[in-house]
Amino acid sequence: MTQTLTLKQAGPIVLDLVETINANRAYLSEIDGLIGDGDHGINMSKGFTQCGEALRAHPTLPGLAEGLDTLAMTLLEGIGGSMGPLYGSFFMGLAETLSGKETLDAQLFGEALANGVAGVETVGSAKIGDKTLMDTLVPAREAFQAAVAGGADFSTALTAMIDAAERGWQSTKDLQACIGRAARLGERSIGVLDAGATSCFLILKTLGTSVQQRLT
Repeated sequence: MTQTLTLKQAGPIVLDLVETINANRAYLSEIDGLIGDGDHGINMSKGFTQCGEALRAHPTLPGLAEGLDTLAMTLLEGIGGSMGPLYGSFFMGLAETLSGKETLDAQLFGEALANGVAGVETVGSAKIGDKTLMDTLVPAREAFQAAVAGGADFSTALTAMIDAAERGWQSTKDLQACIGRAARLGERSIGVLDAGATSCFLILKTLGTSVQQRLT
């Protein structure tokens, strides 16, 4: 049986993302403070909180596509630094792919994920190995697509995505930063997880598990 979910009823997934980022606000800033400005968790929490407030202000909670669009615009307009444009573009790619669709299945999710990654790539120049969120995001996309191509069902492919995201996130600890403030530290940036890769893992894990819980 094909595993799917109804997009109009999946708006709570965005609220799950908001909850995850807010719950990890201090953790993300702590990691960022080791080799960065120390404000990653603060900025992310600000944007995600604003999104949650906007969604809850509706008489009825918007569907997943609309919720992701609200999140994208909030991040693009509401938080500073590089993360606003990067994550805003990621969620915009997801939202645009899902817009006008009624049902989410593995194929559509794969397209949305690919478009989200492509959006990030148009904003930044980072690649795998630069110690950024791309070290989490790209392996996650590739693992999901490989699982689907290999005949895995939607839930199994999401698990493959989460596992790859975690491995990518953990890999940043042994990398030297090549982009951003941390790049100034050179070899001193080795031995610390990247904050963007960390928040990206938390987002992908929450997105994956929240979808899994709603599949029928």
